[in-house]
Amino acid sequence: MSSFRHRRAGLPVVLAALITAAGCSSSDDSATAAVPSPDPAVAKLCGDLDRALPQKVDGLSRTDPRPASALTAGWGSPAIILRCGVPRPAAMNDPDADGAEVDGVGWLLEKLADGSFRFTTTLRRAYVEVSLPASRTGHGAAPLVHLAPAVKKAIPEGIAD
Repeated sequence: MSSFRHRRAGLPVVLAALITAAGCSSSDDSATAAVPSPDPAVAKLCGDLDRALPQKVDGLSRTDPRPASALTAGWGSPAIILRCGVPRPAAMNDPDADGAEVDGVGWLLEKLADGSFRFTTTLRRAYVEVSLPASRTGHGAAPLVHLAPAVKKAIPEGIAD
């Protein structure tokens, strides 16, 4: 069973870091994303999520990464990338990991060495990962706010794995 727990106290610190880490955007239009390979039941949930995803996230139009897949989606350039059906992140085993709830969806929050952020859903039947490039962190958790309704609609609560 997962020992991951939400620590709401860390959310203001993480959001403050996101807001202060704004940078310049790149003109690279060729986003790529590794396509996950989940089991068929999770792949079906991910297909449902793909159909429910918004056309705009944080004011950015949907521009899916290569290779094309119902398991990946993207918005803007540099792209905010969503991957559905990813494996359970090892960081969920860390009792000190930062977690937050955004509009009814739980997320594991990870700041990466390059200044980007990775958010992965918790307590859902499939793991959904959202990657925010360092240059897109200026709007805090706004992308998660835009994605939460689709996640709630397509990926039922429960434990993946």
